[in-house]
Formats: sequence, C-alpha cells, structure tokens
Amino acid sequence: MKHLSIIKPGIIFGNVVTLCGGYFLAVHSSDFHRFNFLASLLGMVGVIACGCILNNCIDRDIDKLMDRTKKRLLATENLSVKTALMYAIAFGLIGFLLLYLGTNLLTMLIAFIGLLAYVVAYTLWFKRSSVFGTVIGAVSGAIPPVVGYTSVMGQFDLVAFVLFLILFCWQMPHFFAIAICYSEDYAKAGIPVLPLKRSMAYTKFNILIFVILFFLVTLLLPILGVTHLFYFITASFLGFIWIGLSVWGFFVEDDIAWARKLFLFSIINITLLSIAMGV
Repeated sequence: MKHLSIIKPGIIFGNVVTLCGGYFLAVHSSDFHRFNFLASLLGMVGVIACGCILNNCIDRDIDKLMDRTKKRLLATENLSVKTALMYAIAFGLIGFLLLYLGTNLLTMLIAFIGLLAYVVAYTLWFKRSSVFGTVIGAVSGAIPPVVGYTSVMGQFDLVAFVLFLILFCWQMPHFFAIAICYSEDYAKAGIPVLPLKRSMAYTKFNILIFVILFFLVTLLLPILGVTHLFYFITASFLGFIWIGLSVWGFFVEDDIAWARKLFLFSIINITLLSIAMGV
C-alpha cells in the first residue's frame, strides 16, 4: 500500500470524474455496454498511472527541493527508479491493451497522445524551461473526457473538441491557482511559473480570462444540442460564481488564501459539471 502514492490517486480520481462526464454525455446515443465502460475507465486509469509514475521518476531531483513533494517515494529514495519504471510499463501496457480491446483504436491513440504530451512535452521539456509548461500540461489533462466520449462514439467530432476545450480552459486557472499557492516551492526548484516570471496581477488577469473562456465554452454543449436545461443551469450557476471569485482576486490582500479558495472551487466546479453532463 505504501507504493500507492506513486500513481497519484487524487489526480487519477479527478481525471476519472471528467472521463465519466464525457462517456455518459455520449452514451445516450448508443446502448450502454458494461465492458466498454470498464475498459474505458480502467484503461485510462492505467495510462494516467503510467504517466504519473514516469513524472515522479523524471522529477525526483526537483521534488527533493519542494516542501510539498519532498516526501514522495522516489524523492526520499524509498523506491528505486528501476522498480518504479517496471510499475509504469505494467500500468501503461495494461491500460493501452484495455483501451484497444474494449473501446477502439482512435480512443487508444488519443490516450497515447495525452501520455506523450504529459511525459515528453510537459515533464521533460516545458515544465523546467518555460511558463508555457502550463499550456502543455493543460493539453494532456484535457484528454480524459475526450477518451470517455470517443469510447462510445468511435469518432472525434465537434462535441469531442468542445469537451477538450472545456477541460483545457478549466485547467489554466486551476494550475495558476496552484502556482500562486506554491510559488515559494517553485522558486526553490527553479520552475518558471507565471507568478514568478511575470507578476501576480498578470497571473490574476490570465485567471480571469480563462475562467470567462471556460464559462463560454461550457455553453457550447447545449448550443450543439447534446445537453438539456439541467446542464445549462448548472454550467451557468457555476460559471458566474467562478467569474465572481476570479474578479474578487483583484481586491484581496492575502493572495494565497484567495488562490486556495479558487483552487478548491475549481475542483467543485468541474466535478458538478461532469455530473451534469452525465445527467
């Protein structure tokens, strides 16, 4: 059980929630197949676990420098890199096999693109060298609802693209809030996040812009006719609250306390929105 933390269960759970949102958004137009759903769910869990383990392996040097990550298994050398890589390979192979056998080739390829974006483009390249690492990280994090949707539909259409945009726009303010909360940690590790490389005011402005974009993109689903009144009311209610919380950030004195509230609401927001998609 002590090795469980290496797969980052919190991240996996959050991605599973959005995957289910995309899956049950699509399943109304097709019969529900239990094996297809479980293959989509467990397959993506395997792929995400693989990515999280590889991230831990690559970042073990900078994890030692940050208070929030210095107790991770690889940072404390309580788990060898060789063992961790064996776990990553096993999770990855099982995940992709389940997606291929239980869903379709397109879904497996989309999951593979997400893994490459997270491990290669984000972790190995942009995270340590550019503020645009947040953008790359948001690309990989926007994959799960698309995987859920294409598992049912077998095609990447306009609805799948909107799902991608929703999660992409959501992750930007979510990540910026984390960057504000842990800016001292990121400074120790030399990670170029927006609050350090630009300014707090500039970061807050970007948060507001992406929250507004997120709100507008969420409303595209009812426009496309794939959701009904319950989703529209939920998306509107959550969107207005998040916009208000973002504007409030320009008037607070304690930026970290505000960022924590913004971060917490972002999780509540995407969870309730994903449930509303399924409903």
